[in-house]
Amino acid sequence: MKVKCLKPVGLSICFFFVFLAGNLNGKWSGTLNTPDGNAISVVYNFKVNGDTLTGTAQSPEGVVTIDSGKVIGNNFTFQVTVDGTVYPHFGRVYDDSCGLNVDFGYDTVHTTLVRDTTR
Repeated sequence: MKVKCLKPVGLSICFFFVFLAGNLNGKWSGTLNTPDGNAISVVYNFKVNGDTLTGTAQSPEGVVTIDSGKVIGNNFTFQVTVDGTVYPHFGRVYDDSCGLNVDFGYDTVHTTLVRDTTR
């Protein structure tokens, strides 16, 4: 009897986490204030498949690929490589925004991204 009850509960939990991670899919934009005082417009295009996060990150300097992306519930991590330097990113998705921390090695910068609805 207990096994029959646990199966639907387990499936519900799996669907719940997939649903939360699915909210991250799409285009997100914001402004990143770098440690040296520059304000950079950024756009992230996230694609979630299970617990894997892929996509691109774009700034006025160009587009780079998101590497080593993972999604666990509402939290996500990934890195981008720019001119040979790896920048780890750590974030959390909310209903209408993402909190994102970017590790510059000597300083971590926080920004908020919003879903970009422009085409």
